[in-house]
Amino acid sequence: MENNTENLIIVENLTQDYGHGRGVFDISFSVKKGEVFGFLGPNGAGKSTTIRHIMGYSKPQKGRTLVFGKESFKEYDKILKNVGYLPGEIALPEGLTGWEFIKMMEDLRSSKNKERLKYLLQTFKLDPSAETKKMSLGDKRKLAIVVAFMDDPEVLILDEPTSGLDPVMQQIFIDLIKEEKKRGKTILLSSHMFNEVEATCDRISIIKDGIIVSTFEANAIKHNENKNFKVKFKNIKDLNDVVNKLPRIRKSTIQVSKNAIREVDSDNLTLVIAVNDKDINLLTNLLSNYTIESFAQVKFTLQEYFMQFYREDKNFGGIF
Repeated sequence: MENNTENLIIVENLTQDYGHGRGVFDISFSVKKGEVFGFLGPNGAGKSTTIRHIMGYSKPQKGRTLVFGKESFKEYDKILKNVGYLPGEIALPEGLTGWEFIKMMEDLRSSKNKERLKYLLQTFKLDPSAETKKMSLGDKRKLAIVVAFMDDPEVLILDEPTSGLDPVMQQIFIDLIKEEKKRGKTILLSSHMFNEVEATCDRISIIKDGIIVSTFEANAIKHNENKNFKVKFKNIKDLNDVVNKLPRIRKSTIQVSKNAIREVDSDNLTLVIAVNDKDINLLTNLLSNYTIESFAQVKFTLQEYFMQFYREDKNFGGIF
């Protein structure tokens, strides 16, 4: 992977094998200056392991991670001054109020931005006067968000940032990310929440079992040439006939893969078929031979694409 000034975060052939299939294995990606990059995967997929290495908290068995062109593990002290970090698991020190924790972090960073701090506290409706150990999970998360953003850092590394927040606060956080994006901040957003990744990110990597299985432009989801259509038949005979015929269709008609049949619901006589834009007319011609009750496009979402990597068919090859 090319190391240049445009890539403020670089993960290069990173491997950390904890045994029994746990860890990350030869993963590579980069985050460009001014980009919001989504790192999407379920809990345990390797997101937090990757982020700990980017922050310089762990030494890679193989490969390296860089921030601002500096190797994370070797020069973490120089990197952290310009990075806002939000960990996935919030462990606040006991015996401190929220205000005291904020002051402690300001002193550690030798940085104060009163206006920024006031804005964030008002945005998230947080009163930091309570002791951290008595705070709800949501307030602890909000306090961690405030601390990560309060120095107005150039780079933000956020691990499951909205975990524990209610839907209203989740939307407020999404709006904040959009604001930071307009201001040119570079953001790595690790999450399993499709809505926040879809709403904010420019590019996305999907990680599964410690391996990156797809990296793509977020707009590719909206403008994907492969469409899903839901067909409702009048009778079970027609449904079964189409299900049996689709896998045998060749280039002379509709070019479909063996994954073209996305879903079959015999009880409701419905079938979901995946087909490329250029073949839609061929599909409708095929279906004209049957008694169809309804035919409609199913909106293709990031969640739909993501879930295709977690279905039983291991031969799924992606769409991008």
